[in-house]
Amino acid sequence: MVLFGIKFVFLITDILLFTLFAIVIAYFTYARRHEHIYAPWKRLLNNKIAMGTAAVLLCYLFIAFIDSIHFRLPAEQTTQVQSSQAQNTQQFQSETLSVLDILLASLREKNETTYSAPFASHSFTKETIEQEDGQQTRIYPALKYGGTHLSEGESKLADILIRSLPGIIKGSLLTLFALLLIAFRNKQKHQYSFRESLAGVINGSSGAQWKPFLIVLGAVFILAAVIAELSSVYHVFGTDKIGSSVLYQSLKSIRTGIMIGTLTTLVMLPFALALGIAAGYFRGWIDDVIQYLYTTLNSIPSVLLIASAILMLQVYLDDNQDNYASLLERADLRLLFLCMILGVTSWTGLCRYLRAESLKLREMDYIAAARTMGVGHITIITRHILPNVMHIVLITVVLDFSALVLAEAVLAYVQIGVDPTTESWGNMINSARLEMARDPAVWWSLTAAFVFMLVLVLAANLFSDAVRDALDPRGESHAKP
Repeated sequence: MVLFGIKFVFLITDILLFTLFAIVIAYFTYARRHEHIYAPWKRLLNNKIAMGTAAVLLCYLFIAFIDSIHFRLPAEQTTQVQSSQAQNTQQFQSETLSVLDILLASLREKNETTYSAPFASHSFTKETIEQEDGQQTRIYPALKYGGTHLSEGESKLADILIRSLPGIIKGSLLTLFALLLIAFRNKQKHQYSFRESLAGVINGSSGAQWKPFLIVLGAVFILAAVIAELSSVYHVFGTDKIGSSVLYQSLKSIRTGIMIGTLTTLVMLPFALALGIAAGYFRGWIDDVIQYLYTTLNSIPSVLLIASAILMLQVYLDDNQDNYASLLERADLRLLFLCMILGVTSWTGLCRYLRAESLKLREMDYIAAARTMGVGHITIITRHILPNVMHIVLITVVLDFSALVLAEAVLAYVQIGVDPTTESWGNMINSARLEMARDPAVWWSLTAAFVFMLVLVLAANLFSDAVRDALDPRGESHAKP
């Protein structure tokens, strides 16, 4: 699709991610119109930990979203001759970019020769340099982009502190803008004065704990603004073996981690919901067949199953290279296939939970009365069983998200994960094995992947605990009057 002179490229994973976002938005739009559905989420809004971690997760999701908008820019030559007539046709570059690539253009284009440490002004390794008199010497050459503005004897620490001040101011202004935006929304919703709405957001009396949300969001804004200021003259997280920015790789890896955690859910849920509820509700031979199916699947080592599936896909891709216009499309297909395999191997746990809950629900009086009145099985399942097990589904999905993100790193470590050309934390950790064995060790690639992954997984785990407390009908929050 060509729009405004730009050719938009829709990868399969992009379409699925946009679809998932649309489903989530539609669900919350529907929930807000039904108080009994929206009530548990109101309790989540009053949870300080949930609101604080939600700010982190929203930042990760935003980066994944803008990194999923792919397009090709116009080429320099915009005309070509076809048949015997010259026709004006739009030509596009072969490289497919994303919105995130455009925003991080300085990081993507400022490549050094090889390794450089964070905030370094010289290369990490010595190179042989031929002097004017013909003699050769080994020195640490100056970087092409990192720290080139520093004059001899100038303090690097003082320069970093001075250049951080504009970032702190910009991040603070963004935080203030977010505060005013939330206060204005509350003013429109509750018909308060703007002053009362602003005070309610700050002291937490506006119906939601916006204060921890804004504190965490402000910290993210300030940190991002400071890093953006410093990245214009330094390699904040250093560079890798080929001189690429480690910060750029870490940010690009966010999309892969989010894809693994979300798309796997799309594959897992239909199996778990259909088979789990069917086994618990119908019992008998249907229950026996389903139990045999997931017991057999659980007995197969998941790593071996994933490895065999990925190897078969790789053989198919090697035999059909002409079917894919670029390496990006091949890598995207492998990412999608990995999500499908992880979904097929991870639905059994949720299926067990749903089976057990359905066994209990089918014996309830209101379901027995519905069967006595001649209500069909499908109607009972969709109107009575499914709504009463959704809290288990939501809790399990959020809990499994962090496990799936970690699974990608483990699979990449054994070289059966995403395509090597795909930016991911797993590939960064895998390449860091040899880097850590150097003397001195190249530690920043592993550290960057570890920090970004730790923040995402920790935020997801804390948020999942809050979701469990809010949605579990047997939780303490439901027992309070």
